[in-house]
Amino acid sequence: MAILSGSCRFGLWNVHVSWQDDLVYRVRFAREGIPGPVPEEILRYCAGRPSDLSTLRSVATEGETTFARIYRAVREVPCGETVTYGEVAWMVGTAPRAVGAAMARNPTPLVVPCHRVVAKTGIGGFSPDLAIKEALLAMERQRDVCMPEKGEVNR
Repeated sequence: MAILSGSCRFGLWNVHVSWQDDLVYRVRFAREGIPGPVPEEILRYCAGRPSDLSTLRSVATEGETTFARIYRAVREVPCGETVTYGEVAWMVGTAPRAVGAAMARNPTPLVVPCHRVVAKTGIGGFSPDLAIKEALLAMERQRDVCMPEKGEVNR
């Protein structure tokens, strides 16, 4: 099967996704969209509807590199919550700067939710625009996009 590419909207941005089956190769934010399909869970999430992005895999989490270990730890941060660069560093046994470098190079934001990693004294960074990180965090806090925990009732 071929790698698929497409985009969906998130606010003023388009979310481009390259993927195959449940494996996501690349996610990026751009001003212009591209035609093609996007995994259903990403479509739901970007529309502010309940979604479970943990059903998708990321190429970034494969292997035993420091970055892969960081990305796996960040995937464990629950939807609607945040952790600091230092907390992730402590979990993985590395430095906060290494976590920051990994977040800046994350090939699959949303699937590896780097927007949930914040600085000790503020929101931290996000490329291409800090407003995207702020909007993602606000959406997770305000809307029912996070899947209910097992045993809870779906609304």
